[in-house]
Amino acid sequence: MILKNKGQIGPRFLVYLFGLLVMSLGIVLLIVADLGATPWDVLHVGLYYQFGLTIGSWSVIVGIFILAIAAIISKEFPQVGAFLNMVLIGLFIDMYLFLPFMQTPNALGGKMMMFASGLVIYCYGMGMYISAQFGAGPRDSLMIALTAKTGWKVRNVRALMEVIVLAIGWLLGGPVFWGTIVLSLMVGPIAGAALPQSQALTDRFLAKLKDDKEIYLNRMMNEKNRGAS
Repeated sequence: MILKNKGQIGPRFLVYLFGLLVMSLGIVLLIVADLGATPWDVLHVGLYYQFGLTIGSWSVIVGIFILAIAAIISKEFPQVGAFLNMVLIGLFIDMYLFLPFMQTPNALGGKMMMFASGLVIYCYGMGMYISAQFGAGPRDSLMIALTAKTGWKVRNVRALMEVIVLAIGWLLGGPVFWGTIVLSLMVGPIAGAALPQSQALTDRFLAKLKDDKEIYLNRMMNEKNRGAS
């Protein structure tokens, strides 16, 4: 669905920011549940285990490296949205991880509830930030560049990227478990439902703001005309 109110930069940025906050919370819940993370987060956690810093910092560092590769392949400078995506998600991940109550549950049932919540929150956060149409993140930028360069289908390029990243993350000691397989199978279907729902909500939100603004401007104009008469 094409966004009908693309000129509304301020409101769209709020939707974008809220979506990144929600998606980052989902990422952290999946990591803390300790049942297996997404391939990219397996890599980030593995780098954290081996070299220190923070998981969010590695998300940003890896993002910079990926954007550089994407820029070289596509011969285009990355969009501002890609940089914002990279930096904000890294900051938000560390923000959530530093919360004192963000702890791994002791019981398997608690871990599974945290994992399931994280999966849904992650997919809907993704839908929200994409619905604002502020540009793709670093990983999606690389996927688009490789697809254009190789002529392969998007799903094949994405699958190859994630297999390579998962293998590297696993070798670094990242959290690969049965939850990683569940994520590989379930993110697509859940995100497929979340994307159009999020887009519809964003479109309604922006349309409502636009209508309210027009009503306000018309009211001000009428009052000004009455004052002049």
